[in-house]
Amino acid sequence: MPGPFFTAQEIESKNHYRSTAIHLKLSSKLDINSLKMFISAGDDVPSFKGFTLIMPAVSVGNVGQLAVDLLISTLNMPRVGYFHTDCLIPMVGNNPYATSTEDAAQLSTSAEVYSHNDLKLAVLQIRTPIIQTKVRSFRKLIVSWIKSSGFLRSVLLSSSHAYQRDDQQLHGTPLRYLLSPSLQKEEGQRVEELGWREMERISMFPGISDSEQRLYIPGGGVTKALYTDCCTEDIPMAVLLIFCSEGDNIPDAFALINHLNDWFHLLEKPTQGSVQWRVPPSWRLLFGSGIPPLLF
Repeated sequence: MPGPFFTAQEIESKNHYRSTAIHLKLSSKLDINSLKMFISAGDDVPSFKGFTLIMPAVSVGNVGQLAVDLLISTLNMPRVGYFHTDCLIPMVGNNPYATSTEDAAQLSTSAEVYSHNDLKLAVLQIRTPIIQTKVRSFRKLIVSWIKSSGFLRSVLLSSSHAYQRDDQQLHGTPLRYLLSPSLQKEEGQRVEELGWREMERISMFPGISDSEQRLYIPGGGVTKALYTDCCTEDIPMAVLLIFCSEGDNIPDAFALINHLNDWFHLLEKPTQGSVQWRVPPSWRLLFGSGIPPLLF
């Protein structure tokens, strides 16, 4: 016997529900994976609802990571969890923020989450590069974790190659910002009052035509892609970055974290001088140990 016949409208309806079911299945799978990715350091899973998330991009000079180090060390933020994922190069080491010999024995891994309940602040520190074939997967997991955790807004600290600046980017401050459309509605006026400079779009065909512009962040790692993902997913996301070169990037880290503090006022700025950020003990080996005297 011949099979059942369906009208074009019924077929279209069935395809719609099928595609919706697949989308929901993939979304729920991502949510589950993102929840599995974050492992709580204690018995209770911390709540980040209404918190601000600050995280670095693994970018030129590691400026974002150094700035996050200063933030965690100065605010003495406790670790509340870590990421268990195959998207990052595995790493283990001593506690980089140890203040005593007892604290030094605590192990640190490639990605850890720190929290400050009074400030409603969560900080994700990423210490190793993303595996090249897993970049897209890691971005999806981060976006899913941000959404499922209920963060009020997210800030990505990053950097870009100074030698690849466009002519218009050579003047003035090396600091730039980007706001996703959803955060632009809430914080756009505040950022304008601060007098910050937005990251310029550059010509796709320099010297030929300036009609088509693009966002270009060389040396920024996942910065552009993650920002684009958050814009697509309607996630309130800000990017703060600095143009720099590889070398001693400690001054760049201080400039970037001070820039962030001008916005969030995490630490009170004195009437004279600058905010006193506490350098973590691990920075003593930032350029390796000293030259062994036995060589001479």
